[in-house]
Amino acid sequence: MNSEKKLASGPQGFWARYKEKHPNIAQFLVFFILSNGITVLQLVLMPVFKSIFAQTALVSTNFQVLQIGQNFDGSPYYVFDYAAGALAAGGGGGLAYFLAVQITIAIAQIINFFAQRSITFKSNSNIWKAAFWYVVAYIIITIGAAAAQGFYKAPIYDLLMNTWGFGGAGETAADVITMIINSAISFWVFFPIFKVIFKQEPEAQVK
Repeated sequence: MNSEKKLASGPQGFWARYKEKHPNIAQFLVFFILSNGITVLQLVLMPVFKSIFAQTALVSTNFQVLQIGQNFDGSPYYVFDYAAGALAAGGGGGLAYFLAVQITIAIAQIINFFAQRSITFKSNSNIWKAAFWYVVAYIIITIGAAAAQGFYKAPIYDLLMNTWGFGGAGETAADVITMIINSAISFWVFFPIFKVIFKQEPEAQVK
């Protein structure tokens, strides 16, 4: 009895009472914690994949697709803009950088899918249906985030590597900043999507 009372008055008991009184806020807090953990994972994986692909000829392979209009200087504006050549040499990282970013995000989002479904939303709805809509949302968000990246990626790298003269350290810092911005975009967009696709259904309706 005493141990049960201690548990009820301890951190777990406090959290249980808080979830009961504020279920939506509690859910958002769990989502926030897990999302930040996923972001840390991305920050660890990104330089690993980047260093691997940097040793390949993919750095010299141009990857500029989905043109939508022009930049202020009249040059083409691409949703995915990874010009050939290393970042340190003034290029955009080429296909190597694109793959490093997308593989990192894909791994993180797969883990995020299962973690958020099981821990945050405790969903028992059809996993294949949820996975389908998750993939659709992932593709749309990836394209949107890539399009937005065109506005801040080049200035951030140029500022840290050239203007401030940080060189390689500036490139690493810019990698971190751009990944955090991508994660922030995903964070705010995915939460309402998860609320829709990760539902708790009566057991009789679960197939």
